[in-house]
Amino acid sequence: MEQYYQTELRNKNRGYMKLIVWQKAIQLFDLVWKTAFIDAKIDFKLRSQLADAAQSVSANISEGYGRRYITEYIQFLYYALGSMGETMTRAIGLKQTEQISTERFHDFDSLHYEVENRLLRLIDKLEQKRDDEDWIARIAEDPEEYVITPPLRRRPAESGRASSPACRMPRFCPCE
Repeated sequence: MEQYYQTELRNKNRGYMKLIVWQKAIQLFDLVWKTAFIDAKIDFKLRSQLADAAQSVSANISEGYGRRYITEYIQFLYYALGSMGETMTRAIGLKQTEQISTERFHDFDSLHYEVENRLLRLIDKLEQKRDDEDWIARIAEDPEEYVITPPLRRRPAESGRASSPACRMPRFCPCE
């Protein structure tokens, strides 16, 4: 069973965690980390460069997602794509110098190929949305989305819940 990476705390800015390409990029980093730091006898500098390049993929996907403007999001996805190229080049170099096994390189190459293709498809889809002008640029375009209704009421301290029925926060909820 594949691991699904996510935190317990969620909000709109953490939506990138639902992206399959981000999930797979985290898996790629995990595989690279295990290859570079656990399984193989690789020079420290090369290990760090390989791991940094692999980690940069998911980091750029999430940073672009957080920018909210489609042109910036796409630009960060291209940065992630560049990091994919760097990661592959470093892995090929390690394979050529026999610092990682053929089997381990094959595992890496298969996952890398999947992440790369998912990233290319996401870029294509977002570029289409940009061209069609079908993109909401900010978390909340409508100021009414920030209005809390119904008006908040104080609740008794012993209830343990806020008065807002949608609120599931414990006693010290800002909704009180």
